[in-house]
Amino acid sequence: MLVSVKSIQDELMVFGVDYDDEVPDKLVELCSVHRLDGENIVNEWMAFSATRHLEHLTVSNLNLLEHEVLNKKNVKRPSVKKDKHCGSRDFNSIQELIEVETEEENLLDAYSTPAKGSQKRNLTTPENPQSKRISSINRSPHLLFSPSSFSPSATPSQKYSSRGNRGEVVTSYGEVQGTSWSGGSGRNTSVKLITLLEESLIKPYKYMFQKLNDIRDVVNSKIEELGEALKNHYHIEEFTSVSFPAQETVTVLGQIACDSNGKLNSKSVILEGDREYSSGMYVPVDLSELKEYSLFPGQVLVMEGTNSTGRKFVASKLYEGVPLQFYQATGDLEECQPQMIITACGPFTTSDTIAYDALKDLVDVINRDRPDVCILLGPFLDAKHEQVETLQLTGAFEEVFKSCLKMIIEGTRLSGSHLVFVPSVRDVHHDPIYPQPPFSCYETAKEDKQRVHFVADPCTISVNGVAIGFTSTDLLFHMGAEEISSGTAGAPDRFSRILRQILNQRSYYPLYPPNEEINIDFEAMYTFAMMPVTPDVFIVPSELRFFIKDISGSICINPGRLTKGLVGGTYGRFLVKRENAEPRRCPCISAQVVKI
Repeated sequence: MLVSVKSIQDELMVFGVDYDDEVPDKLVELCSVHRLDGENIVNEWMAFSATRHLEHLTVSNLNLLEHEVLNKKNVKRPSVKKDKHCGSRDFNSIQELIEVETEEENLLDAYSTPAKGSQKRNLTTPENPQSKRISSINRSPHLLFSPSSFSPSATPSQKYSSRGNRGEVVTSYGEVQGTSWSGGSGRNTSVKLITLLEESLIKPYKYMFQKLNDIRDVVNSKIEELGEALKNHYHIEEFTSVSFPAQETVTVLGQIACDSNGKLNSKSVILEGDREYSSGMYVPVDLSELKEYSLFPGQVLVMEGTNSTGRKFVASKLYEGVPLQFYQATGDLEECQPQMIITACGPFTTSDTIAYDALKDLVDVINRDRPDVCILLGPFLDAKHEQVETLQLTGAFEEVFKSCLKMIIEGTRLSGSHLVFVPSVRDVHHDPIYPQPPFSCYETAKEDKQRVHFVADPCTISVNGVAIGFTSTDLLFHMGAEEISSGTAGAPDRFSRILRQILNQRSYYPLYPPNEEINIDFEAMYTFAMMPVTPDVFIVPSELRFFIKDISGSICINPGRLTKGLVGGTYGRFLVKRENAEPRRCPCISAQVVKI
């Protein structure tokens, strides 16, 4: 049956319904699909909105109406005799049929004569007749992504939709910007990689079947390298073997470990020496004489103390790691406005649906605020999502991911923002190895090549001379489960202690052995996961509570997750500007964590 936009608008006017611009087109589409007229579809909406207490008529609410009411009515209808040419159809062929049918009905409607008494104005021959469904897709970036094509339950999450305090600032740092958070659309922004070596991790590599000797070589190289830095910084003359019996105070170098397979505690600490000074031997450590300490497995440090029998080292003083220097940009930096950066970490959809509601809201934020850079950390398609674990998705994981990326890239094209995509070991379609190579399955359009950046995890980038380091791995959670401490240990809280240790160890993952959830290629880690500089801004997303902290001049931000279970989460935003001043001034002007 033929239904026009005008007839839909007349029916909505009878009930005085407020609606968005795209709603009439969507209602025409629903009438075509479900064989309803204008009066019936509006009546369906009025009944549905009354039971659900929905005040405003939006496209998302109509999608909910279709899923919960109209589709169920279609199931109850008797089967219609099939056309002899019809067979089983997939989602794409059905969509094509709907588009052709909608084009035909709108074309006929354009030439038809209005009924007597109708308020409809006469139409002339239409120029470039086009499906209203297709034109609505061009207007709305959200419709670039259709989770219903691969998920049996792609309806919006009710708990997420009914959340409160949207846009609320939950924590801040620096100057208060008020409502003036807006970027420059990336017009004067330069995004570059910062690496220790000439080459960076830009493509997949071969992993698995690591030899124990190779792993030991990597661990020993880390001990010797940090030991040399500690020796020079604290002006230590010489190291002694950890197993050398000595009545007087000696200085030893080594790595903290546990004497069993259990968790580290104050009675199970051992110090593994390096090859050069200790021939790889180890010794139990007595911490009773230390008033303050913060230790974790894999930590490289220097100890002073006595070892009268050669079988137990009684520590009296600790020399912890030394952070790297801050980034010094080469060349003259052009004077420009502060760069606004948004960062968000997945999951980007709630645990009860695959509709990506939170991601759509984030795209709206990007289009509204037009940040210069947007750093998005995985997982984009979470391996821990219920529909992934139970294999409910009908499409290939990689195809779902490509659709997700397409929605982000094309949906934010008008904003001009640089997009930095960081993978996660929880991305179900990607290599589950750390360090993790960049995404390589998506072909970027020509107009997006300059603003879209696929980087490895972990990574350090320069944004107009400001070093920003990040990793999508939940390093805080992993280290927090293993760290032991006594006293304040030079930091006011547990998060600050752990962050200081990470920066001192100069590594994006200094824990050894690693958490059982992460697979590490140690040779690649020594090449690609060591910090090239101390980052000016360090992004460390975690399941733990969000925060913004200044750790020895490095601004550390945990933006939280964009979704947390059934509800919405948070994202981060900050302003940075490099200034060549002495002494050094922190380039992070302001930072906030905001509820989505």
